[in-house]
Formats: sequence, structure tokens, C-alpha cells
Amino acid sequence: MQPLSNDLLSGAKAAADYIGETPRAVYHMSERGTLPVIRKGRKLYFRKSELEAAFRSDPA
Repeated sequence: MQPLSNDLLSGAKAAADYIGETPRAVYHMSERGTLPVIRKGRKLYFRKSELEAAFRSDPA
């Protein structure tokens, strides 16, 4: 497991760049609960390790 500072992505744009999607798609997936997200007020944070795990377990 990597240190939190290396594992954390700040914002939908950073997560979208990391997973190869659009920021809008990231917002939709996080709202539906299909993408793990940490919410702090209006800010969104994503863990790279959780994003990778979410896509590994995705059957589609």
C-alpha cells in the first residue's frame, strides 16, 4: 500500500485523467456510488488504489 499523499487525487478532473474518463462521467459514477469518493464539503477526493480496485472488479 502506498502512502496517502501518493495515493490521493484531488478533484474530478484529476480522477478523470487517471482513469481515462471525462470529469462529468466521474461525477455521475460517484453520485451513483459506482466510484469510491471521499467528500470534504464541496471537494471530492479519490484514492488511486480504490479506483484501480473498482475497475478491476467491474464485470463490464
